[in-house]
Amino acid sequence: MPHDVSARAIRFGFSPRGGAVTDLAITDEGRLITPFHRAPWAEDEVPADAPPHQRWLGGDFLAAPMGPDSDLGLAGLHGPTANGLWRVLPSPDGTLRAVLEGAVQGASVIKELSVQDDHPFLYQRHLFIGGNGALPASNHAMLAVPNGAKLSFSRKRWWETPAAPLETERGRSCLAYPRRTEDPAEFPGAGGRSVNLHQYPWGEAHEDFVSGVEDPASPLGWTAVVRPVEADVILCLKNPRALPMTMLWHSNGGRDHAPWSSRHRGCLGVEDGAALPVLGLSAAEAPDPLTAAGQPALIHLNPTGLVEMRHVIGACHWPTGQRVAGVMLDGDALTITGDWGAERRLPIRDGWLDTGSGELLRPTPTGWDV
Repeated sequence: MPHDVSARAIRFGFSPRGGAVTDLAITDEGRLITPFHRAPWAEDEVPADAPPHQRWLGGDFLAAPMGPDSDLGLAGLHGPTANGLWRVLPSPDGTLRAVLEGAVQGASVIKELSVQDDHPFLYQRHLFIGGNGALPASNHAMLAVPNGAKLSFSRKRWWETPAAPLETERGRSCLAYPRRTEDPAEFPGAGGRSVNLHQYPWGEAHEDFVSGVEDPASPLGWTAVVRPVEADVILCLKNPRALPMTMLWHSNGGRDHAPWSSRHRGCLGVEDGAALPVLGLSAAEAPDPLTAAGQPALIHLNPTGLVEMRHVIGACHWPTGQRVAGVMLDGDALTITGDWGAERRLPIRDGWLDTGSGELLRPTPTGWDV
């Protein structure tokens, strides 16, 4: 059964299948903004051996472990959190809490999604209670960009593609694999050309994946996606020291097989997390360059404690269509600045991202029966 949660000027939907935020609707300056993408196929068009989440692909979910399953391969892509069932718990107004039916590497997983009056943001946190080992994990937001977009990011150390393209025989890519560079405006492309990561799309029909690694000195990790035709900007925010990677998935007609069938277009995945295995060159180095710099390459579970991932996603009216030049967090205000001087100042929860800390470990929240 789907669930709807709302506050003044914002609403989201939640499905227990895959723990997906199915839709998000924000009213800002008299305009309704709906940032999320949804796949164009019916559930019965998805092959039986595909990961379950492809049947309802869209919105935002938690990928943990992110990537193919060690036993199930692609059939278990993105783990139990994306493919399993979640049980909704009693929650206060404006909040939805749910627990994963099952475990991830022995950890119980709790999801909390919340909205607040007149805040154009969905606040997300995931708690891993107990468990053993380390795993790649990320939020997996899918944004609708059918008319193209301009992308901006907080400062990154470098950008890198996986060891191999997402599709080698049944599709096509615009980027070269594996490659690594510091300049997102000149990323190595297929066939020797360069590709500008600041724009969407990169080609007529392509399926691509590339990751940026945060500069740990950045005060805030952010991605801004300006949709000029829709006259808005979508924002993804995080603590750059806790979740040091931003991964971009371009799905724009580059997969020919079912259920994609060359029709899955205008989808931009913005996936914030810690997922070393998707770095095609860095993952093979010892020590890897994240670990060497003191950045978490994976999410490390605590057998006797709690590990927390926090993330914020939202949007606002942005009529100028200017590319975002900066995003600054100051207490309970977030300021967005365009490259030609446009500016918006938005309310946000003070201290919620805890950007002064790189710690993922936190005490158990009071008032929770976990």
